[in-house]
Amino acid sequence: MKAGLRRGATIALVLLLSWQGAIWLFDPPRYVLPGPTDVADAFLRQPLFFARHSLTTATEILLGFVLGAGAGAGIALLMAAFPRLGRNLWPLLLVMQALPVFVIAPLLVVWFSFGMGSKVIMAMIIIFFPVASAFADGLRRTDPDLVDATAMTDATHWQSLIHVRAPLALPSLLSGLRVSAPLAPLGAVVGEWVGASAGLGFIMVQANARMQTATVFVAMAILAIFTLLMRHAVDRLAPRLIPWASNQ
Repeated sequence: MKAGLRRGATIALVLLLSWQGAIWLFDPPRYVLPGPTDVADAFLRQPLFFARHSLTTATEILLGFVLGAGAGAGIALLMAAFPRLGRNLWPLLLVMQALPVFVIAPLLVVWFSFGMGSKVIMAMIIIFFPVASAFADGLRRTDPDLVDATAMTDATHWQSLIHVRAPLALPSLLSGLRVSAPLAPLGAVVGEWVGASAGLGFIMVQANARMQTATVFVAMAILAIFTLLMRHAVDRLAPRLIPWASNQ
């Protein structure tokens, strides 16, 4: 853990120094490429402003992740419980997944207004598919011998699913959560780009229109931190909730 943090800090320091060196060497206009000091200055001029909008985006990310993960796991269980329903439902889900998020986002704003709801749903949609796909695959891959052994007992189909197949598929669910966690900020910000009155995506759109590139970089940096925190949270919490899956 500490070695990983040191390695990450070293990489970040090298990138910052390289970035600042490029600014000194080429001296580009600051509206094209601000330096690290320009970005830091943009943040320090109005930290409460960024904190307020960051809180909005963080709330959208967390709600979208929890709801998307819950919906994805629930649908996967439902398709495993009712195979015929799963065969008919899965192609529809694949078609929905194939739609670009920028196509869906404007519709969500129209249907759910410019408030937080449309951004939460956008993040939820992006989280939903990796979780549902990974968990459904884990449920399908249950050892047939275990399923046959369970069938020889008095356990019902539901009991077999909940007490045998689902626990064995939790490592796959964990993999889906690890993949989807860094995507949650993307879903929230895409929704904010299309239409919002608050959030980091809103800041980026407004600052870009005014050529305040340093402000855009601040918002991007905060989003990068959110992405790392989401993945770190899953890596830290999931093995505690699913201890037998921690080494999978």
